[in-house]
Amino acid sequence: MKAIRRLTVRPVLPDPLRPLSDLARNLRWSWHPETRDLFQSVDPECWTASGRDPVRLLGTVRPARLAELAEDRSFLRRLTAAADDLDHYMTGDRWYQAQPGRLPAAVAYFSPEFGITAALPQYSGGLGILAGDHLKAASDLGVPLVGVGLLYRHGYFRQSLSRDGWQQEHYPVLDPHELPLAPLKEADGTPAHVALALPGGRELRARVWLAQVGRVPLLLLDSDIEENDPGERGVTDRLYGGGSEHRLLQEMLLGIGGVRAVRTYCRLTGHAAPEVFHTNEGHAGFLGLERIAELCDEGLEFGAALEAVRAGTVFTTHTPVPAGIDRFDRELVARHFGPDSELPRIDVERVLRLGMETYPGGEPNLFNMAVMGLRLAQRANGVSLLHGGVSRGMFAGLWPGFDADEVPITSVTNGVHAPTWVAPEVFRLGARQIGVQRAEDALAVGGSDRWDSVADIPDQDIWELRRTLRAQLVDEVRERLRASWRQRGAGAAELGWIDDVLDPDVLTIGFARRVPSYKRLTLMLRDRERLTELLLHPERPVQIVVAGKAHPADDGGKRLVQELVRFADDPRVRHRIVFLPDYGMAMAQKLYPGCDIWLNNPLRPLEACGTSGMKAALNGCLNLSVLDGWWDEWYQPDFGWAIPTADGIGTDPDRRDAMEANALYDLLEQRITPRFYERGASGLPDRWLEMVRRTLSLLGPKVLAGRMVREYVERLYTPAAEAHRAMDRDSARGLAEWKARVRAAWPGVSVDHVETSAATASAELGTTLVLRVRVKLGDLAPEDVEVQAVSGRVDSEDRITDAAKVPLKPVGGPDLEGRWAYEGPLALDRTGPFGYTVRVLPAHRLLASGVETGLVAVPSGDLVAAGGPVMR
Repeated sequence: MKAIRRLTVRPVLPDPLRPLSDLARNLRWSWHPETRDLFQSVDPECWTASGRDPVRLLGTVRPARLAELAEDRSFLRRLTAAADDLDHYMTGDRWYQAQPGRLPAAVAYFSPEFGITAALPQYSGGLGILAGDHLKAASDLGVPLVGVGLLYRHGYFRQSLSRDGWQQEHYPVLDPHELPLAPLKEADGTPAHVALALPGGRELRARVWLAQVGRVPLLLLDSDIEENDPGERGVTDRLYGGGSEHRLLQEMLLGIGGVRAVRTYCRLTGHAAPEVFHTNEGHAGFLGLERIAELCDEGLEFGAALEAVRAGTVFTTHTPVPAGIDRFDRELVARHFGPDSELPRIDVERVLRLGMETYPGGEPNLFNMAVMGLRLAQRANGVSLLHGGVSRGMFAGLWPGFDADEVPITSVTNGVHAPTWVAPEVFRLGARQIGVQRAEDALAVGGSDRWDSVADIPDQDIWELRRTLRAQLVDEVRERLRASWRQRGAGAAELGWIDDVLDPDVLTIGFARRVPSYKRLTLMLRDRERLTELLLHPERPVQIVVAGKAHPADDGGKRLVQELVRFADDPRVRHRIVFLPDYGMAMAQKLYPGCDIWLNNPLRPLEACGTSGMKAALNGCLNLSVLDGWWDEWYQPDFGWAIPTADGIGTDPDRRDAMEANALYDLLEQRITPRFYERGASGLPDRWLEMVRRTLSLLGPKVLAGRMVREYVERLYTPAAEAHRAMDRDSARGLAEWKARVRAAWPGVSVDHVETSAATASAELGTTLVLRVRVKLGDLAPEDVEVQAVSGRVDSEDRITDAAKVPLKPVGGPDLEGRWAYEGPLALDRTGPFGYTVRVLPAHRLLASGVETGLVAVPSGDLVAAGGPVMR
């Protein structure tokens, strides 16, 4: 019989065990081994059956066992120690509290997904895992962050395979009462809600749930409540599901509702109000509109409110391809804003202008969430050095007249939360060298350029560690593979062969990630006979573990999965290559440490960062990757291998795949497998172990989320907080009025005359010329602009590269024609072809850079032609 209603019955813990509830409800247990060990000792069988989830564990353990533990002095001492440790962690000063200067009182961090733990399945891939690692690292550092997201009742889909290898999706229903969450409550005990106005007088209401991620509160908005109509209840049904309007409502709830949830949380708890709002991808971009509306309600004009909001906003873009950005029809967005819908006091046209693609190459009828995110943020970044450059080119249309390298998008390379991803065995080996506390600080906070203590670990210990981790992965793979084949319809009698799948002494390659086409899941299958020879080599075999989910609507991705699965089903090779369905955090935490090689072969430069290889590296796994994302930035031959790419313009895609697959096979055959199986005088693979040692000691400190969050604090959050404080009401009004005046007057700004003291088209290195310029400023004054000399080497088309920019100074007043004279030095500090130009930019003390307004005046074509040849 089927129940007509479901409810959650919570256990009543004996008084001595009450701290277990606090430990279970704070997700720090997900990265704190001692707390997990404590929960495992409550009931090892229930711990495994609960999926290592303390909340579920406490809901299933027998009352008799709880009563027994309440009398167990040894267990109670461990419980007291764990509770005291959590209290110290939550209240003591950490890295952030020791920093000089006036740091942000709080930062609100918005993301559509968060990967904290498998027990809270609210993530689909790298974006969510990165967001979860960001929160955990902020907690470890003591950064006063508030996370904001949505609570998806179906989470992301669970993946299984049909008998013929086709991906199948399942959407389990999640009960918030069975998750490590607590409802945010008003002072009178009623659940806290936020509401959005919808067209036609309807309303979208959402309850606010709280997940405590160490020191960081994570607010999750849930629309599946009785006060909503069925359509509105389904807004937060699943991650990245539904059509355009469904996605728009999700993003309005995340951005607008999220700000309202933050305000509610601060009101109820006394938490400091955020000075900085960080938008992790464009999905949460509407948060800027809500903050503008707040200021407009306080009497500020829209333009001034926009400037005030921009000053304290940081926007991070994660996609290197336009197709990865959410875009909506103009009419759909317009229908959801204005007098009869949300933000009724803001003119709909103002809302639309923030997101419309009104630039060359854009589609003017589409509302672009990333474009809005950039227009509403004074500071923006990509997630690796290479991706920062790709992003500047991708969004250069928003800053016409400027070279792509001047587009104001910087980069902060992603990192990973080492306490989450480092295997306990790896941590114990490090702690044995330097002590537990120093090892914890090294992984969580970082700060050093190298971990020199790794050099003191004997080769034998490293090799034994690597084999132990590989053996654990073999056991995990066999267990998961058996479960997968049972789901595919196989009987137990058919599955004896699984006992021989993989070998703990064979070189193991891992490949696990989402399955969009650009990540090229099946590149390894390009030459199947050659791959088979690698797998079955009599002296130097390899084995491969593959996992990944295709988007439910991506049949092309599903075909790639099926192609890989069918190859792995072949009895000739199925003991050497496996596909594991339902890739998620729990699988990943076994997979990364157990691999010797982490493979990544995207189409360069379409991988924004790609953090899976970072997690593998922290466990002593070497990377084998295309030079894309973070690997392009930090690759050294000591850390692994770079797959040569054929990404030149005009390369046929099929030929490119063939060339890069061939390069992959060559590396495996000629360089990687010989090094792994080659033994030195000690009987160990000395050269391989040296690469493992260098990966841990030199690459390890770079890939930490602690390093990443420190960079955000120092380079983005603190400047944004300072700009926010400087933007009081009068300053915001003044800046808005100044921008309006400058934009209106800019057509009257021009460069009329340029001359130098050079008499010829050549000069000696070290010479300093005098540059004289006359400019028309129209209705502007010299204090409204900066006149710059821009100089550097020039290419064959006289484009300046690696430009140096020097401000010129006004000399006297305007002449009879209203032109202003400027002068300054022009240093010839580089040999070879050298060129210069002059430009005029708006200048104001509250601008983050002169490029911010997108306005620039440069010499006309006639003036350039009259300027003579560049210096050779």
